[in-house]
Amino acid sequence: MSLKDVPYWRLSSFYFFYFAVVGTVVPFLGLYLQSLDFSPQQIGVVSAIMMLTRVVAPNVWGWLSDYTGRRLSVIRYGAFLASLFFAVLLWRQSFHWVAFVVISYSFFWNAVLAQFEVITLAHLHGISHFYSRIRLWGSVGFIVAVVALGYLFDGVSISLFPWVALLLLILIWCSSLTVGEASHRWSDEHQQGRLSESLKSRAVLCFLAAAFFLQLSHGSYYTFYSVYLESLGYSRQVIGLLWALGVIAEVVIFWFMHRLVKHFGLRHLLLFTLAVTVLRWWLIGCYPQQVSVMIFAQLLHAFSFGCAHSVSIEFILRHFSGASQGQGQALYSAVSFGAGGAAGALISGWVWAASPVLSFALSALAAAIAMGLVWWGVRGQEVQDERLIQ
Repeated sequence: MSLKDVPYWRLSSFYFFYFAVVGTVVPFLGLYLQSLDFSPQQIGVVSAIMMLTRVVAPNVWGWLSDYTGRRLSVIRYGAFLASLFFAVLLWRQSFHWVAFVVISYSFFWNAVLAQFEVITLAHLHGISHFYSRIRLWGSVGFIVAVVALGYLFDGVSISLFPWVALLLLILIWCSSLTVGEASHRWSDEHQQGRLSESLKSRAVLCFLAAAFFLQLSHGSYYTFYSVYLESLGYSRQVIGLLWALGVIAEVVIFWFMHRLVKHFGLRHLLLFTLAVTVLRWWLIGCYPQQVSVMIFAQLLHAFSFGCAHSVSIEFILRHFSGASQGQGQALYSAVSFGAGGAAGALISGWVWAASPVLSFALSALAAAIAMGLVWWGVRGQEVQDERLIQ
């Protein structure tokens, strides 16, 4: 099987629109809430709510998808209902209404990605190392959104935020309608595989704990980076460009990930990635007014997200049996982006008013803890096949 046998553009378009939503929400939600006079604590709570739904939602939808075998239906219903609930934000903007919208839409939105990863990997059966070639279009969607909206919100108004996000959510749903089931079905093989069997491995447990701390370390960045830069005099255009620069670096590394994993192996790449992440948060916390340092720190996003995510997807693919792929991807999403992201958002919300520098210092500490967990627990024979399976 080769990449030309895969519905490349249909899969890629889904990632494009999904991460265009991320490129709208992550950089600009904080600024939008700030324009509604939300306090830093309220902004942190809203961000944490969005992350917390990732703890429950992916596991619920992962179990449902694996149990029914109707993974695409789950994705389509999730995308549609996310759009429906998000539309409430067009008319209600009080703290409690925003919290309701975020809980509701993100519960369904978070049903989508982990299950679509399984669809993509099923289409790539036997050539999973080309996953990053499809996933990079998500990064392109993020770049397009964050740059375009930086100019739009600077030139017009941040009040357009909910309209733009809603349009992109609808496009996710439309894109999901174009994707078909793969000829390969994970449920067709290894029917006796169970999630509990995978969770007996020290490597898997330490990997999941490290994923938690890695995403916790991103809390200050995802919640307050734009607010931080704007308070230091950066324009929204420049803020958008800095976000885009990080994701451009991510696109580049996605293109080469299959070679890097083949050459260096999962463990070594993950250790290097976590060391780079420690450096990144330290630089952002200590030197925010030095543009050259901020540019360099954003280039490190290639590793702190791009490399880390690709390695993680491959790790889950290798350590969870075919029948539990949906639950494996959902568990990774719940523990890392869900629990870790929520903890990071809450902690940064509490610490930010006292000291942004301290907030990023705690981020660096969390990344260092993740590095220690990988070094101690993910090693030797516990990492299945350190070379990519061709």
